[in-house]
Amino acid sequence: MPIPAEHLQLQVPILPYMFSIRSLLIGLLTATLWLSSGPSARAVAAVPPVNGPIVRGFDPPDQPWGSGHRGIDLVSSPGTAVVAVMDGRVSFVGRIAGQGVVTVAHGDTRTTYQPVSATVAVGQEVTAGEQLGNLTAGHPCSGGTCVHLGWLRGDTYLDPSTLFPPVEVRLLPAGSAELAAKLAAQRAAQLRVGSPGLLQRPVPGEIGSRFGMRMHPIFHVWRMHSGVDIGASCGTPIKAAAAGVVIGSSYDSASGHRLTIDHGKVGAHRLVTVYLHARSYSVRVGQQVTGGQVVGKVGSTGWSTGCHLHFSVLLDGRLVDPERYL
Repeated sequence: MPIPAEHLQLQVPILPYMFSIRSLLIGLLTATLWLSSGPSARAVAAVPPVNGPIVRGFDPPDQPWGSGHRGIDLVSSPGTAVVAVMDGRVSFVGRIAGQGVVTVAHGDTRTTYQPVSATVAVGQEVTAGEQLGNLTAGHPCSGGTCVHLGWLRGDTYLDPSTLFPPVEVRLLPAGSAELAAKLAAQRAAQLRVGSPGLLQRPVPGEIGSRFGMRMHPIFHVWRMHSGVDIGASCGTPIKAAAAGVVIGSSYDSASGHRLTIDHGKVGAHRLVTVYLHARSYSVRVGQQVTGGQVVGKVGSTGWSTGCHLHFSVLLDGRLVDPERYL
């Protein structure tokens, strides 16, 4: 039986609407799946681990085995509380490569914090903003000491900066860049002539022989004394004058037991300290040390007339008077 023409006119316009609705549903479903599967989806209620700004961003290597920066560095100062960026459970507390590390699991991702002296235990539940420990020296960066924050899903490193809301950009007053450059230059110039208190005294005691030309106590010839001799009894603990990395530990007939610590860039200048004549040292090359950490014991090894510590300071590779920095 043929269909009346008026019925055909009513049915034909329905088809475009059916296709439009189906296309819309497919598009919405695809968008939802894409957003939920993105590896850098912003976390809810994330807070920075410290209040300082990000001074080094996320810069992963092109290949997993290559060099790069697999997290972000936020500047602060030793002793500052380091907090969890999101709710989670502490999954690791320990030391890796000489630095304290805390890891917090957040479902299928985890965050890592270093260098940190932990105040939490494995298995402990934490909330966003809850303290995990305190920042320790050992990760120097532009402006001070940094906490390194990592974020991973499995073995894939993610950009931790995407966890936090965008930072409001504020324009500085005119001339701010010039003022900052002037202050930096003044700081660099001051460091060249001396900066009292920059370094802590490695051992207690009086300085017996100062930096400069002197009559050598063993060979009785006029020659340069490359540091200062600080009197201390044998066995007295020797402490690192500042945070840094041990770059040398050796023995020779003149210096006896020698230790060298690199303190990185300070006021645009490379700062290194050297410790001689020790009985022994308790740290190894490549180890991170904190300011005031015991690194050895006073002795009288090498060309020495008695128990003491010979302490030298190098600025950009040149010997300078240590008393200007103590």
